[in-house]
Amino acid sequence: MIIGLILPDSGSVEVDGKDVTKMTYKELRSLRFKFGFLFQGSALFDSMTVGENIGLSLRRHTGYTDEEIQERTTYALNIVELDNVEHLMPSSLSGGMRKRVGLARAIALTPRYMLYDEPTTGLDIETADGINLLINDLRTKLGVTSIVVTHDIHSAFVTGDRFVILEGGRVLISGTKDEIQQSTDEDVRKYINSSLPTSEVQPL
Repeated sequence: MIIGLILPDSGSVEVDGKDVTKMTYKELRSLRFKFGFLFQGSALFDSMTVGENIGLSLRRHTGYTDEEIQERTTYALNIVELDNVEHLMPSSLSGGMRKRVGLARAIALTPRYMLYDEPTTGLDIETADGINLLINDLRTKLGVTSIVVTHDIHSAFVTGDRFVILEGGRVLISGTKDEIQQSTDEDVRKYINSSLPTSEVQPL
């Protein structure tokens, strides 16, 4: 809804003070170039090398030369702490490396905002923590605003400074980390204190 791929049933969605639900196709297209996306499954093209995956959007949407695309690809991979992997195929990468390549592709077009869909899903604890730290690092280095959708409470608290917990289509609470942790609401406490699966909650 933030980028207008689907419309809300009611209400409005504002980005930079403009209602996305009322934008023309041209306005939506322009808006989408402000966003980078990290999909849950990384969404890399299996038939393309790492370098080709990252360079695809640059070739389609910019006037960069081949040399400039190569430079931009190398820069993006360096930002996510991957070097000399341009020639590799996605199938040869670990889950954590695929996430990083997905991030490199997302930042290659220099977005103002980053959207993360379950960035730590399917990763071991160490690799997931590395992705969390990378999200924070990108926010600092690139000055981007990040929106993270996750079922991982730990990941949310590491990467976020403001949170919304959703359950069953309703907002349980929104606020800072301290406000969330100090809540006395039983529905909120069960997600903060419990080690039970949190398949029904989506903290942002």
